[in-house]
Amino acid sequence: MEYFNCIALKEAEQLIVNKLEGLIVGSEQVSLVESLGRIVAEEVVSKEDLPPFSRSTVDGFAVRGMDTFGAGEGVPALFDIVGEVAMGQQTVVQIKPGQAVTIPTGGMLPSGADAVVMMEHAERPDSSSLLVLKAVAPGENVVVKGEDISVGRQLLQQGQKILPQDIGALAACGCVAVSVRQKPEVAIISTGDEVVDVDCTPVGGQIRDINSYALAAMLEDAGCRVSRNGIVKDQYEDLLAALSQAVNHCNLVVVSGGSSVGVRDHTVRVIKELGKSDVVFHGVAIKPGKPTIFGMIGKVPVFGLPGHPVAAMTVCGQIVKPAIQILLGQTVRDVYTIPARLSRSMASVPGRDDFIRVQLSKKASEYWAEPVLGKSGLISTMSAADGIVHIAADKGGLYSEEMVQVELITKQ
Repeated sequence: MEYFNCIALKEAEQLIVNKLEGLIVGSEQVSLVESLGRIVAEEVVSKEDLPPFSRSTVDGFAVRGMDTFGAGEGVPALFDIVGEVAMGQQTVVQIKPGQAVTIPTGGMLPSGADAVVMMEHAERPDSSSLLVLKAVAPGENVVVKGEDISVGRQLLQQGQKILPQDIGALAACGCVAVSVRQKPEVAIISTGDEVVDVDCTPVGGQIRDINSYALAAMLEDAGCRVSRNGIVKDQYEDLLAALSQAVNHCNLVVVSGGSSVGVRDHTVRVIKELGKSDVVFHGVAIKPGKPTIFGMIGKVPVFGLPGHPVAAMTVCGQIVKPAIQILLGQTVRDVYTIPARLSRSMASVPGRDDFIRVQLSKKASEYWAEPVLGKSGLISTMSAADGIVHIAADKGGLYSEEMVQVELITKQ
């Protein structure tokens, strides 16, 4: 077995981008209620104005704003009440100078009116008269036609993830279906003679399969449809058969374990055999996750991840998930960070990208990041973390109290 040759993280990222160019998954139409969290395949623009008519934002009286200028409690402006707007109905009343119309919140603004006097800023000496005690400017307490969303305005752009507020905007404009990217089909293969499923009681040197469950959860959260293809023993023929089957029906395959250079690590050899070419890279200068593999079998990208859970999850987050976003047609990585001060100094090796797990706490008006230390085989260090701090390859570490950006790990 050849030893892996580590390349820089940025180089690995660019190689993946080059290999996946043009491999965007297909699209499908889904109903509005099914579109949450999906990736937009085609731009969506509004075909109508919202609101479709000018409307009041308060209970009060529709007037011409200029007719109230100079009005105050000592010198109220007098208006004639010439009608009332019914909620949910069109009004045909036309307001003339010195006239007012009673209007509810959300009611259609009558023709000629351009403002609404709030109920508490007016008095009614009788059923047909109104005293305005505070002036209103044209446009005050009113939403005009198309002010929220106008015809032709972009509601969704290609590659955008649909959020709850987007669904609200789509519903308001009458969009009942959306064209979205199909969920990439991803297969996860766990390897290892020592690995057993979670419903088994480990004996001797056995351990339960952590990676396929954790990685499946991460990739489902990234918008994939994931199949866990079982546990494959450390036999070349077994992995060859499992990977050969997986690439026939998936857009991407992840192999957990078997990515190093031991006699039981067969992933590189299998990818070479099935792909009829060398792997794209074997080894990335990151910690944790150095023995990472990337290759292509036909048009299917295959990633070989380390067996240690934290390393596997780190590589999945930093390398595999961005590849998924390329397949989904997304151009901007979906990462959320917050600034925090590091609670202690952290050394690093120049030339290697380090990813440090941290817990967040708020002191006074700022966040502090406390490193969660532990080996890459300890899953508890990942479950205890709130986020990840990236130490770039051109740095030799971070100093205590230095301000850093923490990539958040979503927790409900």
